[in-house]
Amino acid sequence: MERLMVLRMGHRFFRDSRVTTHVCLTARALGADGVIIADREDKTVEATIREVARRFGGNFSIESGKPWRETIRDWSDDGGKVVHLTAYGLRLPDVIQEVNNATGDILVVVGSEKMPGEVFKLADWNVSVTNQPMSEVAALAVFLDWHLQHRAFDKVFPNGQVEIIPSSDQKQVRQRIAGA
Repeated sequence: MERLMVLRMGHRFFRDSRVTTHVCLTARALGADGVIIADREDKTVEATIREVARRFGGNFSIESGKPWRETIRDWSDDGGKVVHLTAYGLRLPDVIQEVNNATGDILVVVGSEKMPGEVFKLADWNVSVTNQPMSEVAALAVFLDWHLQHRAFDKVFPNGQVEIIPSSDQKQVRQRIAGA
């Protein structure tokens, strides 16, 4: 599979740190390779996500402060495709096969505030999960689940310090042996 990244737009310090962290956690758990937080550098969110990846494993990148226009244009110029998640887009079931059949890297754009109209024009697909206003975290989760065809439980997260063991009645965490 090609590279799959998430561009988080509209991040506002203090107000959005928790939601942006959840965007990152969702992206990581459901199969994205990384997140770019547009326009505003946030070392706290970066450190939190890096710590999760260190403890629970996997190769996940995070960076912040890169301008959104530059990110989208560079992505497109390098042959990547852009999916903008918006309530105003085409219905996910109507476009998911086209997205899945596309070749190249995919950048999924999610926002927190009103998105600039230019994003709609720069995207290869404007995709709606429900055609209703909703959480960007939920929209990202649904999109990634559909796009990656429900394979999140098959994803391997190597090099972590701990591993969660599924259990019906208790919290179980296994310490991993270094290098194993």
